[in-house]
Amino acid sequence: MLTNFNAMLDDAHKNGYAVGSFNAYNYETIRGIIEAAKEFGTKSVIVAFGYKYLDNMELDDVVAVTKTLAERSGLDVCLHLDHTGDIPTVFQAIRAGFGSVMYDGSALPFEQNLANTKLICEVAHASGVSVEAELGSIAAGEQSHEGSADDLEVYTSPEQARTFVQETGVDALAVSIGTLHGLYKGTPKLRIDILKKINAACGIPLVLHGGSGIPEDAIQESIKNGISKINVNTEISVFAIEKIKDKLDGKTPHLSVLSKTEEEAVKEVVLKYMAFFQTR
Repeated sequence: MLTNFNAMLDDAHKNGYAVGSFNAYNYETIRGIIEAAKEFGTKSVIVAFGYKYLDNMELDDVVAVTKTLAERSGLDVCLHLDHTGDIPTVFQAIRAGFGSVMYDGSALPFEQNLANTKLICEVAHASGVSVEAELGSIAAGEQSHEGSADDLEVYTSPEQARTFVQETGVDALAVSIGTLHGLYKGTPKLRIDILKKINAACGIPLVLHGGSGIPEDAIQESIKNGISKINVNTEISVFAIEKIKDKLDGKTPHLSVLSKTEEEAVKEVVLKYMAFFQTR
């Protein structure tokens, strides 16, 4: 069934593991994520749908497809609106039936981000919808489809994070500690020292964006220090495209075959990261 992410992330935060949040763009990617969760044996999964993919599917259609596949799977599935700075779209997603929404006001001045997030929390919580916000700024790496090349990295302030969480009532907070949206040119160096301070200051589930390509040891260290939700987007797209290229190599398969190739590629990436995250 469709649900919000509160119970998922609270359990992860308490018991030292992370829930994967995997980006979907169409029927095949949604199905690949849910089928991977079934095969892995987890009880729940987050299907993330970003603002940038509204040209691919309408919000109502995303809800209808995900709800059908979730009910068939027997899993708790949180359909999550990802990376949205447009408040009307956030409210539209709440009305459509999304279980959680991410309002990304990280590019705004602190006080405006706080005020907007507080408003969204009031509306969302009244509808049983959970809210993720972002504080700090995450830069864009290679092949990123989130943010822009102009984004600069600004580490999250633990002191601001404490105030932000207390005044907004947000359910989860995305933090900037050295990750990138997209693929890394080198080995990422996460600022676990900053993460420890944020975790101590906030006491709520923290979110790591830019999960594609982070080494397993860095993932485990971040989970030990408060990260309860990790986003994966770029690697899903890159891997699926490579698999489709292989299938097209000198051949002209039926489109239905390529659709199945896409689904299986998504499933493979999701299974890999679920094992990294110690998903339950």
